[in-house]
Amino acid sequence: MARYRGRSARHCLDPQRSGQRRPARLSSEVKGNTDTVKLSFRRRLISVGVAIGALTLAGAGIGTAQASTAQHSRPAPVKPTVVLVHGAWADGSSWDKVAAKLQHDGYRVVTPPNLLSGVANDAASLRAYLDTITGPVVLVGHSYGGMVITNAALGDKQVKALVYVDAYIPDQHDTVYSLTSAVPGSVFAAEASTVFDQVAIPGGDPHYPNLYVKPSVFGKAFADKSIPAKDVAVLAARQRPLAYNALVEEAGAPAWTTIPSWSVIGKQDAVIPAAQQIAMSKRAKAHTVEINAPHLSMVTDAGAVTNQIEAAAKATN
Repeated sequence: MARYRGRSARHCLDPQRSGQRRPARLSSEVKGNTDTVKLSFRRRLISVGVAIGALTLAGAGIGTAQASTAQHSRPAPVKPTVVLVHGAWADGSSWDKVAAKLQHDGYRVVTPPNLLSGVANDAASLRAYLDTITGPVVLVGHSYGGMVITNAALGDKQVKALVYVDAYIPDQHDTVYSLTSAVPGSVFAAEASTVFDQVAIPGGDPHYPNLYVKPSVFGKAFADKSIPAKDVAVLAARQRPLAYNALVEEAGAPAWTTIPSWSVIGKQDAVIPAAQQIAMSKRAKAHTVEINAPHLSMVTDAGAVTNQIEAAAKATN
């Protein structure tokens, strides 16, 4: 170590004099490439950061949108099943035009048979049928069908609306006969033997036969000039009989006291005079439309009848 004492600091740090090799200097080209690599790496870091930030924001946006949609979206309303109940001296085909229009508009439609055996029995049969339907129901009755739906729907929470088409809207203790004769003008208020053909029920009471409307009376009672005579003849031939006791059997407690009601009144009705239909509709607080139609308004004016049924259906939603 003594031999280094006489050397200056400059000599100790000089590589050439100390026997060490001087490190090579980076050329300008290599230095430039190094700077480029550093810059490129820095840009990549920035790009990755921006991308991650964008994804985070996008994810937050999607989550917010989904939450907003979940908060504000509502399930589509369920359309009720429309149950069409035919009247006396008819069958389910009397609803064909209305049923087709309702189905076109997306409603499920059923036309169960009306037994035409008497108010209580017919209502019980319809009530059993209603028990097989799931979901809300709009219950529609034509003519005598109004007596039946009024009694069948009592206490049925699935029935959301009652619609009466040229129909009886009875209160408790009313009968078809009492409502028909309450206001002058009904064809059926005449002597029964002049209006009906009577057919005894085998094993039944001879005083309570099945009743068919005479062909000569059928057109006057149910139709007008808007229904061709050949079609009226087919309807008369197709008619199903009404048991006599259905005319005189009292109605029970009415469902329209608790279920909203709608009505269609044919102003040219020769079976249930318009004045009587208006009085019954007011008593039931029904939403009413009057049209210039005969007793078969669902045949002559299917569009107007369908509109009233759909108004009732939409109100239930």
